[in-house]
Amino acid sequence: MIANVHIERISGNQSVAAEDRVAVEQPLEIQLSLKGANTRKSVSVTMRTPGHDEALSVGFLYTEGIIQQRNQVKEIQMASGNEVLVTLEEGVLPSLDKLDRNFYTTSSCGVCGKSSIEAIRTVRPENLSLSPVIKVSTSVLYQLQDTLRAQQEIFESTGGLHAAALFDLSGNLILVREDVGRHNALDKLIGTSFLTDTLPLSNSILLLSGRASFELIQKTGMAGIQLVAAIGAPSSLAIELAQEFNITLIGFLRERRLNVYCGMERIQLDTHERH
Repeated sequence: MIANVHIERISGNQSVAAEDRVAVEQPLEIQLSLKGANTRKSVSVTMRTPGHDEALSVGFLYTEGIIQQRNQVKEIQMASGNEVLVTLEEGVLPSLDKLDRNFYTTSSCGVCGKSSIEAIRTVRPENLSLSPVIKVSTSVLYQLQDTLRAQQEIFESTGGLHAAALFDLSGNLILVREDVGRHNALDKLIGTSFLTDTLPLSNSILLLSGRASFELIQKTGMAGIQLVAAIGAPSSLAIELAQEFNITLIGFLRERRLNVYCGMERIQLDTHERH
């Protein structure tokens, strides 16, 4: 996940040869095979940081609404270092029109190439709207960033990775995934949960190391997460979608401060925080 490169480090008018560590970025082609139908289709190419590629692939397929349950997946194979083949069980017929978009996903924008915003408003599973409303205290939220930073070893050495981290309602870290693409990091996290049959994640907190974009909220909604906190800013469309999915969206979580953009009913102000 890390490469060493030769650089020239300049300070003032002095130049010194040095080495630097950078995050690896490589393409991953996600392929889908329908068992018994002799159908093999390339679904997407995404620029990602190698690692957890199987989880990334099924996480992507799940958040795009192409697969819905773990038992629909027969096997996942790394066809090569940069190709992964997801084979579905016989009789599982995904919505192939969703695969016909043939979009190319870059590491910075997972929505690139899609014809319209409406094309990625994937219908969520019906049971997600039945999740009980959770409550999270501000004291728990304030400690999330420090907990995540302690786990981001590669970020510390390269400064080049985004992270998606899952916490329980008491602020205990459950899972963290990193990638050069913020949407890939979240797909890896959701894909890992998909493979372990722990979806929906309705009693969890999601922390994003950067900004909150529309697609990240779309993926969050598919996973049943009710509360998303981002270190950076949300976009206007992310806020609109969070309201539509009834998700609490927090931005600028840093230094014992945060902005609640929607879903204040899930935030519990601690008594000592009010004064």
